[in-house]
Amino acid sequence: MRRSPGQAGMTLLEVMIATAILVLMMTLAWKTISNTNDARRSTGIYAERNHEIRMALGRIVSDFEHAYLSKNEDVNATHPRTLLVGKSGSRVPDLHVSTLGHRVLWADANESEQTIVSYIAHPSKEVPGQTDLLRSERRRPSNLNPEEEPAEYDVLVRDIDKLELQYWNWKNLEWQDQWDTTQSDGQRGFLPSRVKITITVKAPDGRDIKISTQARISMQEALLATP
Repeated sequence: MRRSPGQAGMTLLEVMIATAILVLMMTLAWKTISNTNDARRSTGIYAERNHEIRMALGRIVSDFEHAYLSKNEDVNATHPRTLLVGKSGSRVPDLHVSTLGHRVLWADANESEQTIVSYIAHPSKEVPGQTDLLRSERRRPSNLNPEEEPAEYDVLVRDIDKLELQYWNWKNLEWQDQWDTTQSDGQRGFLPSRVKITITVKAPDGRDIKISTQARISMQEALLATP
């Protein structure tokens, strides 16, 4: 018996074609959603890293802008209380600077605005093989060995690739890769007028993220208190 037009169904070939089209559309939709989530995640990671670097640069700039030297101490001491020592030769050079940028949080705290800040590279305690940029602060400067004095440590940049520092010598009008106020053959008695700071980290895709800024030091010459 012949089927009427209203009773006509789909053939096996038509069902297979419809199924293939449906699977293709679902695959395209899944890829679109997955790519959107990956892009959002990458953008979030990039923004977080960018914020981390800029916050670290702001902290370093603040320390340099409040840097100072003092003549009211023994300039021949092994560990002077006021100094600027920036050593080159590694991807994260050591930096030690005396600054007036300490914030006193309690009215009766046995502290002042004077402090010695150090920036050092240190292996990460959380991720093996990762190097972090640490900031240490000694709130009571003295002539003791810095390693024997208590300090407060903060991680400024996780997984840092490189830190570059350049100092503007206003006496000979040249950029210098290192500075040392503790050595007689260095820059004893004065500070640079500007410091160029560049931080480089790796993006999730392997590209370099490099951000630079400059700090302007107001007090280039050593302070001397008069009675």
